[in-house]
Amino acid sequence: MKQYIELSAEVQKAKEEGKAIVALESTIISHGMPYPQNVQMAREVEQIVRDNGAVPATIAIIDGKIKIGLTDEELELFGKSKDVAKVSRRDLAAIVATKKLGATTVATTMICAEMADISIFVTGGIGGVHRGAETTMDISADLDELAQTNVAVVCAGAKSILDLALTLEYLETKGVPVIGYETEVLPAFYTRNSEFKLNFSTDSIDVIAETLKTKWELNLKGGAVIANPIPEEHAMDEDYINGIITDAVKEAEEKGISGKDTTPFLLGKIKELTEGKSLVANIELVKHNAKVGSQLAVSFNNKTK
Repeated sequence: MKQYIELSAEVQKAKEEGKAIVALESTIISHGMPYPQNVQMAREVEQIVRDNGAVPATIAIIDGKIKIGLTDEELELFGKSKDVAKVSRRDLAAIVATKKLGATTVATTMICAEMADISIFVTGGIGGVHRGAETTMDISADLDELAQTNVAVVCAGAKSILDLALTLEYLETKGVPVIGYETEVLPAFYTRNSEFKLNFSTDSIDVIAETLKTKWELNLKGGAVIANPIPEEHAMDEDYINGIITDAVKEAEEKGISGKDTTPFLLGKIKELTEGKSLVANIELVKHNAKVGSQLAVSFNNKTK
């Protein structure tokens, strides 16, 4: 496996010095936001990780290598390139073998993070069960990955374009803990609240770190969702954003958009309908997740040394 993995100089040094490392995905750069906001956001998020005592490892596939940590030039490459493949578990081997440029989704970032022995991963929101999945079977690979890969994902809940009730049910079936940090309900990405109460919540980073340590020492295979709500000052009005999401979902159905094209279409349409407000909220929640995720990585690293 080592022939396929390449650590950046910063990540290699962190490994040698026993520092906490935080995995970051690259799909949010190549498919989640327009240039230049995507690269600016990526650099800011990496700096937030450093400022909170950890080392960032943005993960991507370049020239047949799984890169664990990107240089500034590589971040720019992913921000500008138009032909970047969106890589999930099913695509990973083919993209590496054909030496194409590939951006990692939540699922693939988890896989690659585990390969590199990184336990904490920060993203915006996880994928989940799409609305209408009872007939389309459109369920994100993120959920199965959470069931089998030992990486904790710090996020602002599931993307609010999804069916949150079914997403939680699926995670429960797969035995994936959803831990609320400073919230007792599942946050809905752009908003802090939802009607879905969580089984386990805490205001303590150290309690989450201890829970993860215990979970994996008990050999309870799989990851965990650390649900961290968007900060109050950046949250969007619930009725306003839910109305826009409903309109965007309807348009996607009318245009026959499905599968992995659904999320980029919906996020783009929501950005258009909110006149860019959703993009601002998206960036702010990722930055907040980076702060909390880095603190968690440091705590977890101290407990498992």
